[in-house]
Amino acid sequence: MAEEKKKRLSPSQAWRDAKALIWAHRSRLAVGMALMLVNRLAGLVLPASSKYLIDEVIGKQRADLLVTLALVGGGATVVQAVASFALSQVLGVAAQRAITEMRKSVQAHVARLPVRFFDSTQTGVLISRVMTDAEGIRNLVGTGLVQLVGGVFTAVLALGVLFYLNWRLTLITLVALGLFGGAMSLAFTRLRPLFRERGKINAEVTGRLAETLGGIRVVKAYSAERRETLVFARGAHRLFRNVARSMTGVSGVTAFSTVIVGAIGVILTLVGGRAVLSGEMTLGDLFMYIFFTALVAAPLVEIASIGTQITEAFAGLDRIREVKRMATEDEGEDEREPLGEVEGEVVFEDVTFEYEPGAPVLRGVSFRAPAGTTTALVGSSGSGKSTLIGLVMAFSRPVTGRVLVDGRDLADVRLRDYRRQLGVVLQDNFLFDGTVAENIAFADPHASRERVERAGRVAHCEEFVEGFEKGYDTVVGERGVRLSGGQRQRVAIARAVVAEPRILILDEATSSLDSESEALIQDGLQALRRGRTTFVIAHRLSTIRSADQILVLEAGEIVERGTHEELLARGGRYRQLHDKQYRFELNRFVNPGEDFTPEPPQTSAPGGEPSAAMPTNL
Repeated sequence: MAEEKKKRLSPSQAWRDAKALIWAHRSRLAVGMALMLVNRLAGLVLPASSKYLIDEVIGKQRADLLVTLALVGGGATVVQAVASFALSQVLGVAAQRAITEMRKSVQAHVARLPVRFFDSTQTGVLISRVMTDAEGIRNLVGTGLVQLVGGVFTAVLALGVLFYLNWRLTLITLVALGLFGGAMSLAFTRLRPLFRERGKINAEVTGRLAETLGGIRVVKAYSAERRETLVFARGAHRLFRNVARSMTGVSGVTAFSTVIVGAIGVILTLVGGRAVLSGEMTLGDLFMYIFFTALVAAPLVEIASIGTQITEAFAGLDRIREVKRMATEDEGEDEREPLGEVEGEVVFEDVTFEYEPGAPVLRGVSFRAPAGTTTALVGSSGSGKSTLIGLVMAFSRPVTGRVLVDGRDLADVRLRDYRRQLGVVLQDNFLFDGTVAENIAFADPHASRERVERAGRVAHCEEFVEGFEKGYDTVVGERGVRLSGGQRQRVAIARAVVAEPRILILDEATSSLDSESEALIQDGLQALRRGRTTFVIAHRLSTIRSADQILVLEAGEIVERGTHEELLARGGRYRQLHDKQYRFELNRFVNPGEDFTPEPPQTSAPGGEPSAAMPTNL
């Protein structure tokens, strides 16, 4: 709760954001204001002509004024229509440009946030920040704000006319309008938190829905459709209750405004009628007074509606500001020295890392990976292998100690320069909803088709690509759903080939391949590793036998290090892991029809990575 209060933003911050937005689009808004004034002034002509129509044309039988009044009224209507059309065009474009720029700004900021932020935040929440919250600013730089100002202008001008016609009657009317203004102010104070909460609920519901649809195969496999439907229904009902409360508030403001209009009508009937009977006002004055009273009341109702929309826009700005004030991982990078092409030597110096304070995942890890060598990481689940790889990729920063590349601390280099020289094949290979060629060329969008296909041959992609009607131009679907796990993994390996990295990360790079496919791809991986500093996490010995050094991790510490032969001869933890896997592989080969019952899952030490319920990995 204290953290939530700490994050809560003051209205003054939202006002500053709003003023910055308005200033950035001041030219179009100024044109819009001018058009709005023309529109409102033209709208006053017909109500003003009612006095002359009744008192002069009808009362004094001056038929010669009819044509003049008709032409003036018609001309004013045309001017009002043209101004209204131009206003929507000018401010509509300004609003859409502002929304686009805001979305680009938020997306660019979100993309630069640390990986740990994405680990703890739903995708739907971020999508809502980028797309939905930015939509609300149309009411600040679009027609909303200008209409609000135009409504106030019309009301003030109309009030001046009303004071001229009958100041006593106008004073009484102002009392009623004052009550209405106070009620609106109170309503907006109550409504703003509701709109802010609505954005949060909507983001949560959208996030869960995105997860359900993205994992629909898992949902169906476990017959969890009803459960997910109930989860979504609970979120949808929370959203409904919020909308219902805000609608009640808006409806209350609207209903109260109707009461005020009715009260003004009663006042006009009583006071205005007596003024005409006593000769203080002519009949034309009374009709003109009624029209101009409507010109005061109508903008007030409009202000209530627009004010609600602007309140919602402020709530959206609050949420956007929460995201944009988060520190990005490349903050201050422009002040750092550029990083040229690296040789690839990686050194860990007494590195400790923890996700949660007081629960270290890596403890005093130190090692050196010379440029061009292969370092394999083995150990039970939760031992810290993936965390160590994350530090090499600069996804996280050590709590203590340093990670050096060619003698330079990663904390002091430009991340974009460093990551351009990384190639990554992760255990969970993510493909985008594009063609096979586009996914292979993702590391370098300017790669030629020949280079893409050459990388595909290295990763043995042509074996399945040739079976597609459109070959490399085949669309793989969202997350590569139209490809098998092994096919996705080969595309990911080809993507790393195109990157031509100096440092290569292979995190279970062959985990989704059968033995035959793995044998085919080992040559490609061997060629890819040549001359590059490579870090390998693998559960099959065939991938790490040839490693220059093998680091055995347990509970976040390196307990053994050496080559495959050295570690086997030592008879320690590596030998235990090797023999356990060897027995499993032998049993699977000799008795392929027998069920295999895995050993109970190993648990990591306190503060270690979450352990998976699976046989020990190498």
